[in-house]
Amino acid sequence: MLKYLTVWCMLLLPLCVLAQEGTIKGTVSTPDKLPLELATIGVKGTTLGTKTNANGEFSLRVPAGKPLELHIRYLGYKELIQKVQVPYGQTIALSIVLEPDPKQLNTVQVHGKRDDDTREQVSTTKLDPREIRNLPSAYGDFNKILVTLPGVSSNNELSSTYSVRGGNFDENLVYVNGIEIYRPFLISNAQQEGLSFVNPDLVENIEFSSGGWQPKYGDKLSSVLSIAYKRPTEFAASVTGGLTGGSIHLENASRNKRISYLFGVRHKNGQYMLQSLQTDGEYRPRFSDAQALVNLDLTKGAEPTGKTMLSILTSYANNDYLVIPESRVTTFGTRQVPLRLYVGFDGREKMTYNTYQAGINLSHQFTTNYTSELIVSGVESREREFRDLEAGYRICEMDNTGNFEECQMVLGVGSEFNHARNALLARIFTAETRNTWQLNQHNQLLFGLKVGLEKIQDKLEEYGFTDSADYVSQTYFLDAGLNLNTIRYNAYLQHTINLDTLKTLTYGIRASYWDLNREWLISPRIQYSFITRHNPDLSFKAALGVYYQPPFYRELRDFDGNLNPDLKAQRSVHAIVGSDYLFKAWERDFKLTTELYYKHLTNVVPYDIDNVRLRYYAHNNAKAYAAGFDVRVNGEFIKGAESWLSLGLMTTREDVAGDSVTVFNPAGQETGREAQGYIRRPSDQIVNVGIFFQDHLPDNPTIRMYLNLVYGSGLPFGPPRQPEFRNSFSGKSYKRIDIGFSKVLILENELVQRNKFALESLWIGLEVLNIIDANNRVSYTYVKDLNNITYAVPNYLTGRRLNLRFVAKF
Repeated sequence: MLKYLTVWCMLLLPLCVLAQEGTIKGTVSTPDKLPLELATIGVKGTTLGTKTNANGEFSLRVPAGKPLELHIRYLGYKELIQKVQVPYGQTIALSIVLEPDPKQLNTVQVHGKRDDDTREQVSTTKLDPREIRNLPSAYGDFNKILVTLPGVSSNNELSSTYSVRGGNFDENLVYVNGIEIYRPFLISNAQQEGLSFVNPDLVENIEFSSGGWQPKYGDKLSSVLSIAYKRPTEFAASVTGGLTGGSIHLENASRNKRISYLFGVRHKNGQYMLQSLQTDGEYRPRFSDAQALVNLDLTKGAEPTGKTMLSILTSYANNDYLVIPESRVTTFGTRQVPLRLYVGFDGREKMTYNTYQAGINLSHQFTTNYTSELIVSGVESREREFRDLEAGYRICEMDNTGNFEECQMVLGVGSEFNHARNALLARIFTAETRNTWQLNQHNQLLFGLKVGLEKIQDKLEEYGFTDSADYVSQTYFLDAGLNLNTIRYNAYLQHTINLDTLKTLTYGIRASYWDLNREWLISPRIQYSFITRHNPDLSFKAALGVYYQPPFYRELRDFDGNLNPDLKAQRSVHAIVGSDYLFKAWERDFKLTTELYYKHLTNVVPYDIDNVRLRYYAHNNAKAYAAGFDVRVNGEFIKGAESWLSLGLMTTREDVAGDSVTVFNPAGQETGREAQGYIRRPSDQIVNVGIFFQDHLPDNPTIRMYLNLVYGSGLPFGPPRQPEFRNSFSGKSYKRIDIGFSKVLILENELVQRNKFALESLWIGLEVLNIIDANNRVSYTYVKDLNNITYAVPNYLTGRRLNLRFVAKF
C-alpha cells in the first residue's frame, strides 16, 4: 500500500506545483493598435520575464495567488507598471497599450540601418551625387559612374549608353523626379551623342536597380535609374569649365522657403576628344542643354508646410554634329602579316537632334497616411540626318621586316558611297497618378494609373553602294515614310509588409495594354529580405518577377525600314538571390554585396549592334537567357573617401528560330543545313570589372586623387548580312584607366560670410584620360580585296588625352 501511495504522490507532484502557478497572456501595442515586437515584460523582484513576438503577443508563467507587479518597457515609450494577481492554475489575458515618451527617442522600430541602406531592396544601389562631379571621364558624363557598378558595362567612353546584365541600351528605364526620360532615336555613332539628360549639378539622390525591381517602376527588361533633383533651401551656385566643355548652375529659395528653383546650363565640345580618332578631318560637334526645376509649396498658411507641392521641370537639349572627314589610316592584322587600310574621304555628315521636355508633378497629402501625386509630362524630339559621303580605300600588306611604313603588296582597292536624308518627329504625352497609403506601421500600399500617347513621323531615305573587286553592288536601300499614332495604358499595385523589424516582403502586379498590337500584359513581382537575428550585419534577399518590354519605335522597324504592327512584347523572368554583409576594417565601415541572377527571355526580338546603333529584326523569333554573378565591396579604403570595387561574371545566349548553317562532311562536301541553336548575344560580356578609388594626402585632404578603371572582356561580332556568321567571332577586350588629381582652395573671409554671391571654394583638377593609351575597338568596317575576301577593319576609340577642369562654388 505504501508503495502505491508513493507512486501516486510522485505523479501528482508536478500537478501540485503547477497548481501553485498561473499564466499571463496578452498583447502590447501602441495607441493606434499597432503591435510592438520585442517589448519586455518582467515581474518585479523576480528573474521572470519574456518578450513579445512580431504580433505583439506574449505568454508568461508566474506564481499564483499573490499580488504581482509587471513592468512593460519598449524603447521610445513610457514604462508601464501593471499590478495583477493570477488565481491558482488559471490564465488571465491583458491588453497593454504603451504611450509614446517624448523624452526618449522618437522611434518605434530599430533596424540598425543607415538612411542609405538598401538591404530591403534587391539589386539596388544608392550613390552619392558628390562622387559624380569628381569622376574622371571624357565629358564628365553622369552615366560613367554607373559603369563602375557590377553588372553594368559600356565599351565606349564617348557614349552615355550602358547595358545591364546582358541587356541592350534600349532596355533601361530612367526617371527624373518621377518623369520618364527618353534618348534620341536616330543616333548611330557615339561621336554624335550629346549629354545625358541627368545634370549632376542638380542631383540630390541616385538609386539604381539592375534587376528584380518593384512593381511601381515601369516595363523594361534590364534596369531602372531613379534620380531626384534637389529642393534648395538657400542660395548656391557653381561654374564648371574644362577642355571638353563646362556648366553653370544656380539654386535658391524664397525667405519663407515656399518657393525654390534650380537652373542648370551645360555645353559639351567634343572636338578635342575626337581629334584623337583615327579619321582626320574637320570636327564641329556642339552639344548644349538647359534645365530648370521650380518647386512651389501651395499649402495653405494654417496647415503644415509641404502638404501640397507643385514641381515644374523643363529642359531643352541641342545636339549639332558636323564632320568633314579627310583621310584615315588604320593598321591591323598580325605581326607576321601586318595590314594597313588607307582611306580618302569626300563629303560630309551633319546631324541635328533637338529635344524639348516638360513635366508637372502635383502632390497632395490628404492625411498623414495618404499622399497622391499627379504627373503630366511631354517630350518632343526633332531629329535630322544629312549624309553624302564617299570613301575611296586601299588595302596594303606591309613589310614585316622592320619597315612597317612601306606597302609591300596592294591587296585591294575600292570605294563606298553613303547617302541619307532622314527626318524624325516624335511627340510623347503622358498623364499618371501615383498614390502612397500607409495602412499602419507595418503595411504600405502603392498604386497608380498611367496613360501615354505617342505620335511618331519618320521619313527614311538612305542608300549605299560599294565599288570593289571590279564590280559595283548596292549594300542597302531605304525609302519609307512611317507614321505611328498609339495609346498605352499602365497600372500597378504594390504592397510592402514589414513582417517584423528584420523581415520585409514586397509584392505586387503591373498591367499594361497597347492599342497597336492589342496586347494585354500582366507582370507579377515579389521581393523578400531579412536581416539575421544572430548577426544584424548580415542580410539576405531574393526576388522573382515577370518583366515585359512592349515594343517601341526602334523594335518595330526592321532593316528595310518597314514597321511590324503585330510585334509582341519581349518577356523576361528575373530570379535573384543575394546577400549584404556590413563589416569593419581599419576601424572603418565596409559593405560586401553579392548577387546571383538568372533571366529567362521569350518573345525575344534579335538585334545587331553597330557602334551605338541597334538594328532590330522586328520579329519575335528568338528565346534567350542570361545568368551571372555580381559582387561589390565599398567603403572608406582611405579614411574620409569612399571607394568601391565591382566584379561581374555573366553569360547570355539566344536561339533564333529559322537560323541555320551549312554542314559539310569530312570530304568537304555539303550535306545540308542544321539549326545553329544557342549563340552568343551581342551583349555577351563574360567578365566586367569596375573600380572607383579615391585617395588624399594624410595631412592635407584638399589634395586628392581619383581613379576610374573599367575592364570588359571581348564582345562577339560578325560580318553584316551573313546570318550564318552572326556573332561568331570574339572581339578584343575593353580596358581603360582614367586618373585625376585635384586641389581645393577654400576661401574663408569676411566677404564670403557677408555676401552670398562671393566665391566660396575653387576646385582645380588635372585628368589623364586613357592613361594606358589602350586601342579600344568600338566597331568594324568591312572591306573586300581583289580576291573578294572580306576584312574586318577595327574602328578605334580615343587615345590618351589630358584634361584640365575647374569648379567654382558660390
